[in-house]
Amino acid sequence: MKRLDRARKAYQEKDMSASAAAHSPAAIVQAAERHGGASHQYIGDMVYGGLDGIVTTFAIVSGVAGANLGSGVILILGLANLLADGLSMAAGAFLSLKSEREYYDRERERETWEIEHFPEGELSEMVEIYRAKGYSQEDAEALMDIQSKDHKLWVDVMMVHELGLLPDDRQPLRSALATFLSFLVAGSVPLFIYLLGLVVTVDDAVSFPLALVLSGLALFGLGAAKVFVTERSWFRSGLEMLMVGGLAAGIAYLVGYLLQGLGV
Repeated sequence: MKRLDRARKAYQEKDMSASAAAHSPAAIVQAAERHGGASHQYIGDMVYGGLDGIVTTFAIVSGVAGANLGSGVILILGLANLLADGLSMAAGAFLSLKSEREYYDRERERETWEIEHFPEGELSEMVEIYRAKGYSQEDAEALMDIQSKDHKLWVDVMMVHELGLLPDDRQPLRSALATFLSFLVAGSVPLFIYLLGLVVTVDDAVSFPLALVLSGLALFGLGAAKVFVTERSWFRSGLEMLMVGGLAAGIAYLVGYLLQGLGV
């Protein structure tokens, strides 16, 4: 287990000795990971892409089932949603992350230029920022005397404390791909029984109840998987997601049921 994972586990269990061990000088020196490392940086994209995929597709299946329009319509609308909404989410993830990175890079270039050309002004600015955080004038100036010796560190500090910006190492294309694939896989769960019906005979009377059970299990599982991002209780997180997905599906089913036969 990595040092950071041990520290998180110690915090969750409020284990003081385990926390001390995870923060020992030897453990810190030997640690190979850094916060928000590569192994975790796309988990959020996959979890939330999957959750959106299963909730929207499950709602469509429920609405069509409530309107009693048949398995064929469920497959057509469900598959159309999988591809169209999945691509839309992927494009949104790509453009959003790309814009955020471009903004971060542009602001970093500006801060670097200002430090190179107006170091006195930037020093004064950071001293005032530290004073606003409660440091004395003397301590704030001492901090900046040290930090200003390394321009990269100085820019890092300005980005965080002046602008409130943190670097994001995720690649926009990989983020989009993770979002799309997770949307596609999770969103296929409510359609599984109907897709199976293309190969073997599945009674329409049991198709929706089976889809309901599979979707419920998947919703709970994906909700529980959010602990990799939020580090909350897996059971509570899973239950919350099951309730949200169930509410969306219930509303869709009710609308379909009330409007069945309309224009058909």
